[in-house]
Amino acid sequence: MDQLLHAVQTVNGYLSDYVLIALLVIAGLYFSIRTRFVQVRCFGEGLKAFFGKFSLHGQDQKEGGLTSFQALCAAVAAQVGTGNIVGASGAILTGGPGAIFWMWIIAFLGMATIYAEAVLAQETRVKISETEIHGGPVYYIKRAFPNAFGTFLAGFFAVATIISLGFIGAMVQANSIGETCHNAFGIPTFVVGAVIALLCARVFIGRVERMARVTEKMVPLMAILYLLGGIFVLIMRIQYIPATFACIFKFAFTPEALIGGGIGYALKTAISQGVKRGLFSNEAGMGSTPHAHAQANVAKPHDQGVVAMIGVFIDTFVVLTMTALIVISTIYTGDGPLAHATGDTYSQMMASAGLVKTTLVQTAFASLTCDAFGKIFVAICLFFFAFSTILGWNFFGKINFIYFFGKKSVIVYSVLAIIFVFLGTVMHNDLVWELQDMFNQLMVLPNVLALVALGALVAKASKKDK
Repeated sequence: MDQLLHAVQTVNGYLSDYVLIALLVIAGLYFSIRTRFVQVRCFGEGLKAFFGKFSLHGQDQKEGGLTSFQALCAAVAAQVGTGNIVGASGAILTGGPGAIFWMWIIAFLGMATIYAEAVLAQETRVKISETEIHGGPVYYIKRAFPNAFGTFLAGFFAVATIISLGFIGAMVQANSIGETCHNAFGIPTFVVGAVIALLCARVFIGRVERMARVTEKMVPLMAILYLLGGIFVLIMRIQYIPATFACIFKFAFTPEALIGGGIGYALKTAISQGVKRGLFSNEAGMGSTPHAHAQANVAKPHDQGVVAMIGVFIDTFVVLTMTALIVISTIYTGDGPLAHATGDTYSQMMASAGLVKTTLVQTAFASLTCDAFGKIFVAICLFFFAFSTILGWNFFGKINFIYFFGKKSVIVYSVLAIIFVFLGTVMHNDLVWELQDMFNQLMVLPNVLALVALGALVAKASKKDK
């Protein structure tokens, strides 16, 4: 197991440090240029579409599919998960506060990439029955490469998605729920696992509309709850907000002053942490959210593309940034435990303060309130974040499972997914987390190849925005 863990970590290192950075940056720049920076030009249009269609009780779509807002909520449910709390915390601890700056850069470029994903998901979706629509990367991969190579890439993507999102992803998210609830309330993790598994079963074994009805209510409420808590922290630490932003920009370009090592090593660490955790957070380029955007009933693909961009904006520039400001303002500035850390003392001070990525936000809240309140508040927020991600990822995995095994296989997939949810709360294995990262990153490869191959189709859709 140790040898396998080392092998997976090695693969992840090469993917995140080199391959992933190149692919996501190139794809983001490519689509930004091909669409004439649609993320800037049509940002207002996306906001208008989002707020104009905001609803906590959208109507079922009798002709199949979802409303544009329901599709966005299903996508954001998957995007806003443990990556926004645990992932962001891990990026900051490992790559320094400057990793957040690189997350912003990747997210800005990713808004153009996810526009392309949503457009192509709309262009290539298929109607399975009168009330069921399927779409996602497997369909536009085969449009991009209508040959044996395309069939292989589509199959590769589907397998990676089923494993990463449907099964291992459920374990990782459930594990975060189990640990935080145990820390906050003292509830045994197997009890938490049983409750989550039952809640998931209620949604898994049902049509997409059931998942949409849950996420369209959960996503806005959980985001508002977390942001209100974050605003409270920022008000309490208002005098350190300038220093917080200074930390982000300073350590984005001179991270060696904090995390140690030479400038090359430190900068690579900060950037790779920003890219890897940014992908895990907003999922732009990964190929997960197109499954949801394909469900939207819109007048033209561009309409869902601009809405999809708002999902990345909410995930990274709102929710994840709030996490970063909470952590940095309480941990890295003023009287924070790492405020005076340097390259020589950073690791020692971090260890002596007991700071780990899974409890960093809880520590930040607890430093301004009582310890119990900090743990409970973050546990509640993380429960909603992770549970909504489980629902979204399960649906994405289901689409690919059906692609392989047919519609009759859904019950088998759902039962397996429920088992993995429960197992995630009662076991913790570094290999599981590393495998999650690896398969997430492997999904990017065929997805980005197909996106770029169909770039002309995306550029054409972006010209129909007037």
